Amino acid sequence: MLLVDKHDAVLTLTLDRPESRNALSPQLIAEIQRQIAAADSDPDVAVVVLTGTDPAFCAGVDLRVIGAEGGWDNMGASASGAGDAPAGHPWPPISKPIIGAINGAAVTGGLELALACDVLIASERARFADTHARVGVMPLWGLTARLPEAVGFGFARRMSLSGNFIDAPTALAHGLVTEVVAHDDLLPTAHRLAADIASNNRAAVTTLLGSYRRVQDHVLASQAEIEAATAAAWLSSDAGQHVAEDAQAVINRGRAQLH
Repeated sequence: MLLVDKHDAVLTLTLDRPESRNALSPQLIAEIQRQIAAADSDPDVAVVVLTGTDPAFCAGVDLRVIGAEGGWDNMGASASGAGDAPAGHPWPPISKPIIGAINGAAVTGGLELALACDVLIASERARFADTHARVGVMPLWGLTARLPEAVGFGFARRMSLSGNFIDAPTALAHGLVTEVVAHDDLLPTAHRLAADIASNNRAAVTTLLGSYRRVQDHVLASQAEIEAATAAAWLSSDAGQHVAEDAQAVINRGRAQLH
C-alpha cells in the first residue's frame, strides 16, 4: 500500500491503494510514518518525495474503515495527532525536506498530507478540497493552521465551509502549490527539484529548513492545540457520534467528484 523507491539521495514514497483512491487506512498511516521516520535517520537520504498512484493523490481517511470498525480510534488518528505524531502533524516532523508531488485529487486528510509537505508541485490533473464539513468531522493534522497560512484565511474558509474542489491553476494562483506541470512531467520535475536540494550543503539545508520549521511552529503549536480541542469536543458531541453511521452515505455522495 506504500511503494518505496530510493534513487541517489532521493526517497520516493507512493501511496498505492488506487482502488480506494489511496484513502488512508490505519496500516497506511502507520507505514507512511514509519518510512518517513526511517528516512530521517538514513544518512543516504537527503530529500523525500511523496506522491500517489494515479488517478488520485489521496482521498482522505477511509470512511469505510470508520463505518465497518466502529470509529476513529481504529484509524490511529486522535486529537493528540496520528500515532506517534504530535498534534497538528500526520507524521513526526523530520529534519529533511518533503516534496509533495500531487498527481490527482487531494481531499480532506489527503489535503492535510499535502499541507504537511514543505514544497508542493501539482500535476495539471490535481484537484484540492477540504470536505470535513461535508463528512461531519473536524481536522486533526493542522489544516486550520496550514491552509490559511498558504492561501489566506478568506480562501481557506471558502474551501472548508463549501467543501468545493479547486483545480491546479486555482491552487497555484492562491499559493497552495508552487508549480503546475503536465501530468507526465510531475515526478521528473519533483525529482529534479529534489536533486537540486540534495546537491547543496546538507548541513546548511537542514539548518535552514529547521529555522523555517521553528518559525512556522511558533504559530502552529498553539493553533494545533485549538484544532485538537475542537476535534475532541466535536467527536464527543451528539453530532460527532453519528459520523460512523453516516459514513457510507458520504462515500456514495463523494465518489462522483473523485472519478
